[in-house]
Amino acid sequence: MDRRPRSFYLLAAFFALFLLFLYGPTFTIAILSFQGPEGGLTFPMRGVSLHWFRDLFEQQAVGDIWGSFGRSFMLGLMVMVTTVIVSVMGGLAFRKRFAGSGVLFYMVVTSLVIPSILVSLGVGLIFSQSGLDVHWATSGFGAQLTWTLPFGLLIMFAVFNRFDKSYEEAARDQGATAWQTIRHVVLPIIAPSLIGVALFGFTLSYDEFARTLLTAGSHNTLPLEIYGMTTNVTTPVIFALGTLTTAFSLAVIGVFLATVWAMNRRRARRGSDAGQGMV
Repeated sequence: MDRRPRSFYLLAAFFALFLLFLYGPTFTIAILSFQGPEGGLTFPMRGVSLHWFRDLFEQQAVGDIWGSFGRSFMLGLMVMVTTVIVSVMGGLAFRKRFAGSGVLFYMVVTSLVIPSILVSLGVGLIFSQSGLDVHWATSGFGAQLTWTLPFGLLIMFAVFNRFDKSYEEAARDQGATAWQTIRHVVLPIIAPSLIGVALFGFTLSYDEFARTLLTAGSHNTLPLEIYGMTTNVTTPVIFALGTLTTAFSLAVIGVFLATVWAMNRRRARRGSDAGQGMV
């Protein structure tokens, strides 16, 4: 058996340090959230209990944890649905060149390289100077779309770049209209990618801080609420909140992955049944 080169172990050690740097803070917060009633914000731990998780469901002296969670959840759903719809429409539109398509593409992508806080400041100023209320469901929604839409569009561009147009041609040969072709042929084929775009849209919105900071108005989203709690909460309840929100994010990702797995399995079963039918 050939010995591995020294570079393999160096890269493996570097990767292990990267994982420790990436997930170490999350595990640390999760551990500290299980402290006893007398626990503090640092090690060593003072007992082990679920006290601070129970405390989350009681009236807090400061903040509006569950109200902010509801706002983040609703905003995430709004951004997710809009991102999926606009990304699909944009992907279909950019399949053919049109006047100004290059300029429009770069304008969309440029929002990814502009500092998020400047986007938040600009959107907030536009709304306030226009006499519109700065609110998480309006200005906050628009600011977050500048973050999620470019990702969704780039994914759709890649998907349609590899899409086999012969499926559409076959559907049209069978008398399908343009809408029927999209609904019954295109969308089912790209469905796993749509789920990926939806996952991007929801998670990026749910966790977004900078682009919501100056556009949420007087009602905080969950990231803003957690940031506010760091300045005035001195108990592990904030760690418990962080653990629950992380678990929620992982659960959302798990639901999306399970959906993709179920769709792929269903598609494979249909293909197998069709093959048996031909035999």
